[in-house]
Amino acid sequence: MTKKWETYSVDSKIIEEIALKNNISLLLARILVNRGIDTDEKIKKFLYPSLDDLYDPYMLNDMEVAVKRINQAIEQKEKITIYGDYDVDGITCITILKRFLDENGIIVDYYLPNRLEEGYGLNNNALQKIKDRGTTLLITVDCGISAYDEIEFAKSLGIDVIVTDHHECPAVLPNTFAVIDPKRPDSTYPFNSLAGVGVTFKLIHALSINMNLPSESYLKYLDIVCLGTVADIVPLVDENRVIVKYGLEYIKKTKNIGLKALINISGYSEIDSSAISFGLAPRINACGRMGEADIAVEMLLTSDESIAMDIANKLQEKNKERQEVEKGIMADAVAKIEEAKMYNDNAIVVGSDKWYHGVIGIVASKITELYYKPSILVCFDDEIGKGSGRSIDGFDLHEALNAASEHLQKFGGHEMAIGLSVEKNKFNDFKDCIIKYANEKITEEFLPVIKIDAEVSTKEVSGKTIQDLRLLEPYGENNMPPIFMYKNIKVDSIRTLSNDKHLKLNVKDGNIVFDAIAFNMGDKKDSIRMGDKVDILFHLEINKFNGRETIQLNVKDIKKSL
Repeated sequence: MTKKWETYSVDSKIIEEIALKNNISLLLARILVNRGIDTDEKIKKFLYPSLDDLYDPYMLNDMEVAVKRINQAIEQKEKITIYGDYDVDGITCITILKRFLDENGIIVDYYLPNRLEEGYGLNNNALQKIKDRGTTLLITVDCGISAYDEIEFAKSLGIDVIVTDHHECPAVLPNTFAVIDPKRPDSTYPFNSLAGVGVTFKLIHALSINMNLPSESYLKYLDIVCLGTVADIVPLVDENRVIVKYGLEYIKKTKNIGLKALINISGYSEIDSSAISFGLAPRINACGRMGEADIAVEMLLTSDESIAMDIANKLQEKNKERQEVEKGIMADAVAKIEEAKMYNDNAIVVGSDKWYHGVIGIVASKITELYYKPSILVCFDDEIGKGSGRSIDGFDLHEALNAASEHLQKFGGHEMAIGLSVEKNKFNDFKDCIIKYANEKITEEFLPVIKIDAEVSTKEVSGKTIQDLRLLEPYGENNMPPIFMYKNIKVDSIRTLSNDKHLKLNVKDGNIVFDAIAFNMGDKKDSIRMGDKVDILFHLEINKFNGRETIQLNVKDIKKSL
């Protein structure tokens, strides 16, 4: 697929001033300016984050009320239950709050809904079970902000509810005891992009202050908070950057038996944000997608090494199972799309009664990436279909669902990702409505855009540059690894790997040769030949292999030089 290359427009004089004033390289200064980090205060806070940069948790609305209610429950020996979500964010929320309360002598229960049977969020059947267990105080984590009816039902059962969440808030908040969400319309909290586990961490921080506990009483959970924050793909800036920067250090010395087992089974020797995103998080998410999220919570709560390792092995198997299911759905979806030439429209909507609901969100992401069109996949169970959709920059998929809402049972989400339920006999009408909406809204071809941080030469492709760039880590949402452009460099050798899936190249400028790897670009093997002059976009990295470290260009796009 053709991609559009765009270079940031920058003022070289400003870059020189920033580099000189902050004693950093011109290249690093340029990258910071590209990211809008262009004042002394912003630069210092970004490059050298400190635990002192964590905000006072009592700045969150209703925090004081929540702490007071929890203290009341502790004093009166009430039964407390934590109600979570089945993804990594929700699982880590439950883990840190239960561990904190348990370790401070407060025995609590938790409830995790089954993704396949109950779906996301609070439900009345679960609340009745929780009441029957004797609960009088319910603390939601990573959910609850839109659960009006369910919270009213809980109140009718005599359960007080404290909501802790991070999702977008409705115009009217639930009528409950306390609502802690940095996205509240009336919030004065300085940062509104915490993950659910970040909000739970703030609750623990506030309780620690109230109990006059040392800072380590809440900071020791940063390993698990880091795991959930990276997995939830929230922006790794501001307070999230502090959490992940220090959380990665806590992971290196983690005392969490379950996390150790998970790291061991993942095969990663070093844990950074990428290892969490592609190694740890998928294994935890897999159990939730397959309807067994409870075992991940058990793994992170256990103090028994053999139990932790047994569960980690189960997660490994669940992840393999999830990958196979996902692969089959992907192949089937692509076959349907190609056969019906659905790619000729500006949106793709495809359904089947043979798919598995737990993984269609992942497949929708891959379909959107493959065709660069908004896509919605729906799997049917009898007469009801559940769907997930992913969009592209510039197309609001949630607005598209609004336009087709008469055909839906329910839907939710935001501009880039949605979930829905649709009756089977209304699916075709829904599909036609979405495609008509997309064809009217998208009037020109959308191309994926790659933003280029800087054009570089041989001098900048160096170990010194890589060392400088480490100040930008940890990488993640809103702080991706910088992309560099090298123009008019010669292809010295080229071959394919993994059944023609990837390209392995050597590129040469004068007498200097660089290793390069181009993942998922095997289709370019016939258009790029040895001896060609090419322009390449790449991440600069160190490749560790057989005890050797070499500079490697991780290619993001490549084309022949003009």
